[in-house]
Amino acid sequence: MPTKIRGIPEGKEGSSLRFEYYPDTDSLYIELNPGRERKPGGTQEVVGWGDHDIVIDVDGDGVPVGIDIDSFASKIVDITKLEAEGPVFGLVRAGNREKRVG
Repeated sequence: MPTKIRGIPEGKEGSSLRFEYYPDTDSLYIELNPGRERKPGGTQEVVGWGDHDIVIDVDGDGVPVGIDIDSFASKIVDITKLEAEGPVFGLVRAGNREKRVG
């Protein structure tokens, strides 16, 4: 099972987004409105540039439900600023900031 960091930002429970970061592949999945019911029949819209694609998951009503950044997340998102939920290995807290080590 790959190492992953899962978090819910500042709003905690009932938050409008949730993320999962996989350091082994430098991939980040952002789930939008995780408590919302998903309508079947969804699609994926691919956006990006060059070899860097970002996939937006859309439900059957056409509502974006997730964003997938595969293999280059740390190049466009400051991973050290993501707030993690529960114990996280590979992060070190420095003052009020966390940074990835290893």
